[in-house]
Amino acid sequence: MERIGLYPGTFDPVTNGHLDIIGRAVKLVDKLVIGVAINRDKGPLFSLEERVEIIQEETAHLTRGAEVVVLPFESLTMQFAEQVGAHVIIRGLRAVADFEYEFQMTAMNQQLNREIETAFLMADPRHQAIASRLVKEIARLGGDITPFLPKGVSKRLLAKIGVKSA
Repeated sequence: MERIGLYPGTFDPVTNGHLDIIGRAVKLVDKLVIGVAINRDKGPLFSLEERVEIIQEETAHLTRGAEVVVLPFESLTMQFAEQVGAHVIIRGLRAVADFEYEFQMTAMNQQLNREIETAFLMADPRHQAIASRLVKEIARLGGDITPFLPKGVSKRLLAKIGVKSA
Protein backbone atom coordinates (compact mmCIF):
# COMPACT_ATOMS: atom_id res chain seq x y z
CA MET A 1 0.00 0.00 0.00
CA GLU A 2 1.30 3.43 -0.96
CA ARG A 3 1.91 5.68 2.05
CA ILE A 4 0.63 9.16 1.26
CA GLY A 5 1.49 12.17 3.39
CA LEU A 6 -0.02 15.64 3.33
CA TYR A 7 2.00 18.71 4.29
CA PRO A 8 -0.51 21.60 4.39
CA GLY A 9 0.22 25.29 4.75
CA THR A 10 -0.26 28.75 3.36
CA PHE A 11 3.40 29.02 2.28
CA ASP A 12 3.33 32.80 1.76
CA PRO A 13 6.15 32.52 0.87
CA VAL A 14 7.73 29.10 1.27
CA THR A 15 10.77 29.42 3.56
CA ASN A 16 13.93 27.42 4.18
CA GLY A 17 12.13 26.02 7.23
CA HIS A 18 9.25 24.72 5.09
CA LEU A 19 11.71 23.22 2.62
CA ASP A 20 13.61 21.52 5.44
CA ILE A 21 10.39 19.83 6.60
CA ILE A 22 9.52 18.84 3.01
CA GLY A 23 13.00 17.41 2.48
CA ARG A 24 12.64 15.24 5.56
CA ALA A 25 9.00 14.32 4.97
CA VAL A 26 9.80 12.74 1.59
CA LYS A 27 11.86 10.16 3.46
CA LEU A 28 8.80 9.01 5.42
CA VAL A 29 6.17 8.50 2.73
CA ASP A 30 5.88 7.21 -0.84
CA LYS A 31 3.98 10.28 -2.02
CA LEU A 32 3.96 13.73 -0.42
CA VAL A 33 1.12 16.09 -1.28
CA ILE A 34 1.98 19.67 -0.44
CA GLY A 35 -1.38 21.32 0.12
CA VAL A 36 -1.33 25.06 -0.50
CA ALA A 37 -4.18 26.60 1.45
CA ILE A 38 -6.16 29.44 -0.08
CA ASN A 39 -6.82 30.87 3.42
CA ARG A 40 -8.34 34.25 2.55
CA ASP A 41 -8.29 35.19 6.27
CA LYS A 42 -4.50 35.48 6.22
CA GLY A 43 -4.58 37.83 3.19
CA PRO A 44 -1.61 36.25 1.40
CA LEU A 45 0.85 38.47 -0.44
CA PHE A 46 1.38 35.93 -3.21
CA SER A 47 -1.54 34.60 -5.23
CA LEU A 48 -2.49 30.95 -4.91
CA GLU A 49 -1.07 30.28 -8.39
CA GLU A 50 2.21 31.97 -7.49
CA ARG A 51 2.56 30.00 -4.25
CA VAL A 52 1.90 26.69 -6.02
CA GLU A 53 4.40 27.61 -8.76
CA ILE A 54 7.08 28.68 -6.27
CA ILE A 55 6.78 25.42 -4.30
CA GLN A 56 6.89 23.37 -7.51
CA GLU A 57 10.09 25.19 -8.51
CA GLU A 58 11.68 24.84 -5.07
CA THR A 59 10.89 21.11 -4.77
CA ALA A 60 11.72 20.09 -8.37
CA HIS A 61 15.18 18.91 -7.26
CA LEU A 62 13.66 16.30 -4.91
CA THR A 63 14.13 13.28 -7.14
CA ARG A 64 14.95 10.82 -4.37
CA GLY A 65 12.36 9.61 -1.95
CA ALA A 66 8.68 10.29 -2.35
CA GLU A 67 6.84 11.60 -5.35
CA VAL A 68 5.99 15.25 -4.63
CA VAL A 69 2.70 16.80 -5.77
CA VAL A 70 1.68 20.41 -5.08
CA LEU A 71 -2.07 21.08 -4.96
CA PRO A 72 -4.22 24.03 -3.83
CA PHE A 73 -7.10 23.51 -1.39
CA GLU A 74 -9.81 25.52 0.33
CA SER A 75 -11.48 22.92 2.53
CA LEU A 76 -10.76 21.68 6.01
CA THR A 77 -7.33 20.09 6.13
CA MET A 78 -8.89 16.77 7.14
CA GLN A 79 -11.31 16.88 4.21
CA PHE A 80 -8.41 17.56 1.85
CA ALA A 81 -6.38 14.75 3.46
CA GLU A 82 -9.27 12.36 2.81
CA GLN A 83 -9.61 13.64 -0.76
CA VAL A 84 -5.94 12.94 -1.59
CA GLY A 85 -5.92 9.60 0.24
CA ALA A 86 -3.43 10.72 2.91
CA HIS A 87 -2.54 8.38 5.74
CA VAL A 88 -0.62 11.02 7.65
CA ILE A 89 -0.62 14.81 7.98
CA ILE A 90 2.89 16.21 8.35
CA ARG A 91 3.32 19.28 10.55
CA GLY A 92 6.43 21.23 11.43
CA LEU A 93 7.10 22.46 14.95
CA ARG A 94 9.31 25.43 15.74
CA ALA A 95 8.54 26.33 19.35
CA VAL A 96 6.29 25.68 22.32
CA ALA A 97 3.68 28.10 20.92
CA ASP A 98 3.49 25.96 17.77
CA PHE A 99 3.02 22.86 19.91
CA GLU A 100 0.04 24.28 21.79
CA TYR A 101 -1.73 25.25 18.57
CA GLU A 102 -0.84 21.98 16.81
CA PHE A 103 -1.89 19.90 19.83
CA GLN A 104 -5.35 21.46 19.71
CA MET A 105 -5.57 21.07 15.91
CA THR A 106 -4.54 17.41 16.11
CA ALA A 107 -7.17 16.70 18.76
CA MET A 108 -9.85 18.24 16.53
CA ASN A 109 -8.63 16.36 13.48
CA GLN A 110 -8.76 13.09 15.44
CA GLN A 111 -12.43 13.79 16.10
CA LEU A 112 -13.00 14.25 12.35
CA ASN A 113 -11.08 11.14 11.24
CA ARG A 114 -9.27 8.74 13.55
CA GLU A 115 -7.70 6.86 10.61
CA ILE A 116 -5.41 9.71 9.55
CA GLU A 117 -2.44 10.27 11.86
CA THR A 118 -0.51 13.48 12.42
CA ALA A 119 3.29 13.38 12.48
CA PHE A 120 5.32 16.28 13.83
CA LEU A 121 8.79 17.08 12.56
CA MET A 122 10.88 19.43 14.66
CA ALA A 123 12.35 22.34 12.75
CA ASP A 124 16.09 22.25 12.27
CA PRO A 125 17.57 24.62 14.89
CA ARG A 126 18.84 26.88 12.07
CA HIS A 127 15.24 27.41 10.94
CA GLN A 128 13.32 27.56 14.24
CA ALA A 129 12.83 31.32 14.19
CA ILE A 130 11.71 31.53 10.56
CA ALA A 131 8.09 32.50 9.97
CA SER A 132 6.76 33.73 6.62
CA ARG A 133 5.01 36.63 8.35
CA LEU A 134 8.25 37.81 9.95
CA VAL A 135 10.27 37.36 6.76
CA LYS A 136 7.80 39.60 4.89
CA GLU A 137 8.11 42.23 7.63
CA ILE A 138 11.91 42.11 7.53
CA ALA A 139 11.82 42.50 3.74
CA ARG A 140 9.41 45.47 3.92
CA LEU A 141 11.70 47.20 6.41
CA GLY A 142 14.80 46.66 4.28
CA GLY A 143 16.40 43.85 6.28
CA ASP A 144 18.38 40.94 4.89
CA ILE A 145 16.09 37.98 4.14
CA THR A 146 18.68 35.80 2.41
CA PRO A 147 19.19 33.49 5.43
CA PHE A 148 15.49 32.64 5.49
CA LEU A 149 14.48 32.03 1.88
CA PRO A 150 15.86 30.31 -1.20
CA LYS A 151 17.45 32.83 -3.59
CA GLY A 152 14.63 32.67 -6.16
CA VAL A 153 11.98 33.16 -3.49
CA SER A 154 13.89 36.13 -2.04
CA LYS A 155 13.95 37.81 -5.44
CA ARG A 156 10.23 37.21 -5.96
CA LEU A 157 9.39 38.56 -2.51
CA LEU A 158 11.46 41.69 -2.94
CA ALA A 159 9.92 42.31 -6.38
CA LYS A 160 6.43 41.77 -4.96
CA ILE A 161 6.90 44.37 -2.25
CA GLY A 162 8.76 46.77 -4.55
CA VAL A 163 12.25 46.50 -3.08
CA LYS A 164 15.25 46.11 -5.38
CA SER A 165 17.31 43.01 -4.63
CA ALA A 166 20.99 43.40 -3.87
